[in-house]
Amino acid sequence: MKLFSQIMIALVALEHLYILYLEMFAWETLGKKTFKGSLAPELFAPTKRLAANQGLYNGFLSAGLIWSFFITDSIWQSNIAVFFLSCVTVAGLYGAYSASKRIFFVQALPAIIALIVTLIASYPCQR
Repeated sequence: MKLFSQIMIALVALEHLYILYLEMFAWETLGKKTFKGSLAPELFAPTKRLAANQGLYNGFLSAGLIWSFFITDSIWQSNIAVFFLSCVTVAGLYGAYSASKRIFFVQALPAIIALIVTLIASYPCQR
């Protein structure tokens, strides 16, 4: 279960690294393709700085999840992973509520699954 937890955490971290890239460096190219229909094409240039700021926050989420892999104390490792997965979940739920229902499935659901698996894997009986 611990291995599955780490795989799920890594997938969520990689997803947020991709979002960082998309929003910080490819907003006017790949961003237009990704968010086609959600945002008018003429709005990508004026919102570039806003998207970059948003991408930076996604990078922080990813950094926190990656950091959890380098913590040697298993309790702290789990606590840090749970904290950052919870942050991703809240951000995904808010995004689904305020922007697009699709965000729930793309961002929140993988984090929720990773969070549940991580909690199960860190339960004392599983050690």
